[in-house]
Order: sequence, then C-alpha cells, then structure tokens
Amino acid sequence: MRNEELIKHKKSISISLFVVLCSLLIFLLISCAGMAISAEEYFSIGMAYYDLGKYEDAEKWLTRARQADKTFTASQYNLGRIAFERNRLEDAAKLFEDILKKDPVNILALRAAAYTRIKMADIENADKHYSKLLELIPESSDDGYNHALVLFAMERYGDAEDVLAKYPFALQENKDIQLLHARAQGRQNKVEAIESFSAWLVNNSDPKARYEYALVLEYHEFYARALEELRKALSDSADNAADPKKNEIRFAIARVLLIAESDNNSGVTELQEAVKDGYSNIDAIEELLSNNKISNLNKNDIRSIIDNIRREALAAEEKKKLEEEEAKAIREAALEAEQTEENVSETDSETGSE
Repeated sequence: MRNEELIKHKKSISISLFVVLCSLLIFLLISCAGMAISAEEYFSIGMAYYDLGKYEDAEKWLTRARQADKTFTASQYNLGRIAFERNRLEDAAKLFEDILKKDPVNILALRAAAYTRIKMADIENADKHYSKLLELIPESSDDGYNHALVLFAMERYGDAEDVLAKYPFALQENKDIQLLHARAQGRQNKVEAIESFSAWLVNNSDPKARYEYALVLEYHEFYARALEELRKALSDSADNAADPKKNEIRFAIARVLLIAESDNNSGVTELQEAVKDGYSNIDAIEELLSNNKISNLNKNDIRSIIDNIRREALAAEEKKKLEEEEAKAIREAALEAEQTEENVSETDSETGSE
C-alpha cells in the first residue's frame, strides 16, 4: 500500500514538473512572439510550483495572476495558503480576509481565516469568522467543533456547549467533540458533566480528563468516586506531566480527604506529600482554612504546613540573594583585575617607548 502511495506521489511530482516546464516553454514562446500572457497561465504555473513545494516561485507567479479579476480570488487564497505553510500567519490572515472584503460569504476563505486566527491565538476574530461560517453551513460539525474550541478558550462555556449540542450525531461518534462537550459542562459545574465524562472514559483514557472528571464529582460531593478517579489519574500521569502536575493531583486528593474524612489526619498526610512533591500554592492551601467541613484539628496542621512553606520560601529567597551577591562580587573582582592588568600593560608600553 505504501509503495502504491509512493508511486502516486512520484507521478504527481512528475506531472507538476512537466506542467511547469511546459508552461515556462509556452511563456517563453509567447513572450518571444510579443503576445500577452493570460492570468490563467500565470495561475497554472504558480500552482504547479506550489504542488512542488517551491513556494517562492509559486508566490511570484500567483502574485501576477492576482492582478486579474478572474483569477484574483483563487490566487489570493493560495498565496494565503503559502504564507500559512511558511508560518507567516499575520500575512496569511490578511490575504484571506482581503478576499472576504470582496466576497464576505466565501466559505473557503472564511474557514482559512478562522483557523489562521486560532493559530495566532486571536480568538475574538476567530469567533467572528466561525460565527459567520456556521450561518452559511450550520451542518458542518468540524467547523462547529473549532468554533466551540474558540468559545471555550474565551471562557464562554455555555455557548460552547450550545454549539456542540447542535451536532447530536457527532456527539455520539466523535471522541474529541464528546470530550469538549464534557469539559464545557464541567466548567459550568453542571451535574450532566458527570455522565458525559464517565461515558467518554469508558472508551478513552487521559489523566487530565480523569482529573477534571474527579473535580466535578468533588463539586457535587461524590467524594468516594472523586477519590477513586483522582488516584487513577495520579497513577496514569507521567512524572513530568505539566497539566495537571502530579503534585496538583495529590493536593486535590488531600482536599477531598480533609473534607470527606475529617475525623482523621489522612488528608493532612496527603497534603504533606503534595508539598514534598513540590506543591506550593499557598492561596489554595489557605482556602482550606475557610472550609467548615474540615476539622479544627486538621486546620491547625494545615496552618503549620503553610508556615513551613513560607519559611522554606523565605530561606530559598535569602539563599538566592546571597548567591547573586557572591556572583556580583566575583564579576566585579574579575573586572577590577582585568582593568589593573590593562593599566600595567599600558605603563609597560609607555616605559618601553621611552
């Protein structure tokens, strides 16, 4: 199968190269004869170069083709594709959006502009483009998913959920759409998120999704289930995972234990492990002190943990300050020695000349 694909790819390159050579030959013959070159011919040569991955040459010919109204849109669109491929995202967005100034309902340009804006982290303009796009093709679940991602990034979780709800078939079949739907519900602390996450995790595995599921369970006071999922997430999470970190999962386990098992110190022990593992969010730890479900005895231990973190942080800050002062002193001494050496060299040079 791979050999067949390779043969097809080689044939495609050969055909593109043949088109380029033929087009250039025609261009030379017409030029010699003093005849005008058509915009379509410029476009054909440009696209042949594009297929070969020769983007600089493709840009030259497509820029010429863009001058004619009949080939403006196609040339501009492909110039945008080239800019995107070469990571010139600002240029790509402008090229696609210039098409939209002339043709506001151009679906290809709208989709390309929206996706480019996502890549640029310009979520407001991406939202604007996807909103327009889905007015034109509301049945497109792929574009709906991308729009929901944008809305989610804007923290418009209810709007993201509403967009995804328009694609019931995709919600049954597409795991990415299912997970985003669960996350949008979870960020709103909806009880429905429990079922959505649970259904997704039957056929999929992801420590971050399991962690988010556990937080929803915790919010709705299903503490035993929350602990079970948090421990699974901790077990499945890689040591170098960044979102969430292992110590963040440990802290969540500690918090649930402090609330659900307030008559013992298992939560305090877990909190100490989280801190030992690098957890240092004092604000989150202090928030535990205002939770009336946590026993006063455990709160005293939490205060001790907070005091220890602060002492260690202060000691680390003092150590860093001392190291910086020592490094500065070494640099100044080296500079002074260098200056002294230069002065001695100058004196020797003057003495020698005399």
